[in-house]
Amino acid sequence: MIIERPILRLKPKADARSIRHGYPWIHADDVVADRRTRAIAPGTIATLEDAERAPLGAVAVNMEARIVGRMLDRDPEAQIGAEWIATRLSRAAELRDRLYDAPFYRLVHAEADGLPGVIVDRFGDAAVIQPNAAWAEERIEDFADGFAALGIAHLLLNATGRARAGEGLDAETRWLRGGVAAPVPVPMNGATYLADLTGGQKTGLFYDQRPNHAFVAGLARGAHVLDVFAHVGGFGLAALAGGAASALAVDGSAPALDLAERGAAASGVAERFATRRGDAFDVMAALADEGATFDVVVADPPAFAPAKPALTAGLRAYEKVARTAAPLVAPGGYLTLCSCSHAADLAKFRMACLRGIGRAGRVPQLIHTGFAGPDHPVHPHLGESGYLKALTFRLLA
Repeated sequence: MIIERPILRLKPKADARSIRHGYPWIHADDVVADRRTRAIAPGTIATLEDAERAPLGAVAVNMEARIVGRMLDRDPEAQIGAEWIATRLSRAAELRDRLYDAPFYRLVHAEADGLPGVIVDRFGDAAVIQPNAAWAEERIEDFADGFAALGIAHLLLNATGRARAGEGLDAETRWLRGGVAAPVPVPMNGATYLADLTGGQKTGLFYDQRPNHAFVAGLARGAHVLDVFAHVGGFGLAALAGGAASALAVDGSAPALDLAERGAAASGVAERFATRRGDAFDVMAALADEGATFDVVVADPPAFAPAKPALTAGLRAYEKVARTAAPLVAPGGYLTLCSCSHAADLAKFRMACLRGIGRAGRVPQLIHTGFAGPDHPVHPHLGESGYLKALTFRLLA
């Protein structure tokens, strides 16, 4: 069956070879933007051709965005409809169900799961979808039907991500199917977290840190832990579940710390858990002035370098985090520093951390480098999909 579609054609100078080898994005500078091409409506499926008119695949088009084409299928005749979407969702779910005993995980990780621009986190029979590309927004009901087939009764559209603005999409949050009024309890690493799907950050919980929570929890047996930028208790609750003596969670959000305290109660560790609200840098400075030290200190800040223009300032901010946190680590203790900025690659982030630790007068020993869990697969041709880094140092002096 031949499908009549608009054509998105590469310029002769464009690197068609990288696209043939798996690179999933087509940038504005790489396409012939004639009047007919510029008239393609956002979210339309087109056939991508090289400069010699050889088809390369079926792509989602948005001529208003920096990424004007997103590869959906290497088959240029693929029918991108409800059945195609349901198949991709089922394939993504099959991987996660092999990885985890309970349905709490990132279900769809955008390009890495063959669903460009689409992020989905699952919370039992509920899920939150972030359609950060116009093609997915246009087909949101097909996604909702596909999730229903997977046993997901409650589906929240969270359309507030920063990436949506670049696609020309509106910001809104609404239930597509069902609805959940209360925070959802999420079992992870022996602790219970409470995820606020409608009012929390992003989708309500950060599943990507799961393996790093577990690693730090192993170090924290019997230890006193400081969890900075704690959100709903991430590292602190996992450490307490693993046998830490105490955990202090620091965050600027009162609602997040309330959920952290409720999570501590649900986990049976409330008597060993405390919170402190305030700017993370101010609180760390105050703790230093108080002479406080901890066996394990974790700092998991928001993305300081979400894009290349912010890289220099972001690396300075990561250095400041390391310089401020290092004095709070007892001699021989452990410091875990995290970055979710894809623009700051591992080498640059590591050097920023080492500069900060050195300027704090501490002597580090790098003992572990962590990344996101396997429910956040990495697209091998897209470095942005492997954004998370977690470095754990032992401070010898």
